[in-house]
Amino acid sequence: MARKALITGITGQDGSYLSELLLGKGYEVHGIIRRVAIEAPQHHLSRITHIEDDLVLHPASMESFPSIYSVVKKVEPEECYHLAAQSFVATSFQDAFSTLNTNINGTHFILAALHDLQPECRFYFAGSSEMFGKVQEVPQKETTRFHPRSPYGISKVAGYDLTRNYREAYEMHASSGILFNHESPRRGFEFVTRKITSHVARIKLGMTDHVAIGKLDSKRDWGHSRDYVQAMHMMLQQDEPDDYVVATGETHSIRELCELAFAHADLDWQEFVRVDERFLRPAEVDLLIGDASKARKILGWEKQTTFEGLIREMVDADIEYFKQGRNL
Repeated sequence: MARKALITGITGQDGSYLSELLLGKGYEVHGIIRRVAIEAPQHHLSRITHIEDDLVLHPASMESFPSIYSVVKKVEPEECYHLAAQSFVATSFQDAFSTLNTNINGTHFILAALHDLQPECRFYFAGSSEMFGKVQEVPQKETTRFHPRSPYGISKVAGYDLTRNYREAYEMHASSGILFNHESPRRGFEFVTRKITSHVARIKLGMTDHVAIGKLDSKRDWGHSRDYVQAMHMMLQQDEPDDYVVATGETHSIRELCELAFAHADLDWQEFVRVDERFLRPAEVDLLIGDASKARKILGWEKQTTFEGLIREMVDADIEYFKQGRNL
């Protein structure tokens, strides 16, 4: 009998890689999608089109407890991966109310439904390095105090605490992954990594002449989404639930990212990158770097992709993407 997994946010970058991983392990994979995705599948389901026939998709809203409850009751999952969120930090400043409502209530709704209907289901919450925000120590680990600097970061701290509370109060197998920045060719164009690699491709193909960036000195710990979803699965295979930082332990600046991405296309980044203050955050997070020693020791997790390999893969994929006549 195939093990059943339910993924919220299945149409996103992580959801698509996680679906591939679980299908490869013989799981029956169910996913929650917004009804709008059914109306415009070519856009909303683009990351999972190649595996759509192997998935069971359920329309529901993370803002509606009855719809979440109904899906959980129907699926009866043994593992649940809660990835759905409004995850773009800039948007969280522009629409803090929606970000907080969707991210916090969505997490509460799925936990409450599982507690009522499937208390033995193993639950994964997608935390974020943005929870650390104004960092209290470098590198950041599981015991580092949170000081979020955005509505998105605040919503993730709340979701992390909800997950811990359900674990402690109801003895649910509920774990959180504090994932540092992870990217791929499936990343949304609004995120700085994909913004840069997609513009490199468009500049190379003569489709535009520059890219505007908010801050070149911000540093992040960037890994590959394909590697990070493996850690998610590993967490739910442990006898005891717990929280884990997932990171590469390396930090690179946006300037380095630009240098590498443009050089891979035989271009000089300084000719094409413009600093534009409109893209600065109201409260910036300058340095994030994670200590994943606990995940390595207990889960046996290791990154497989280097930073250089990640950026080159993204540039190559974007050049091919735009050669096919597609647009942003």
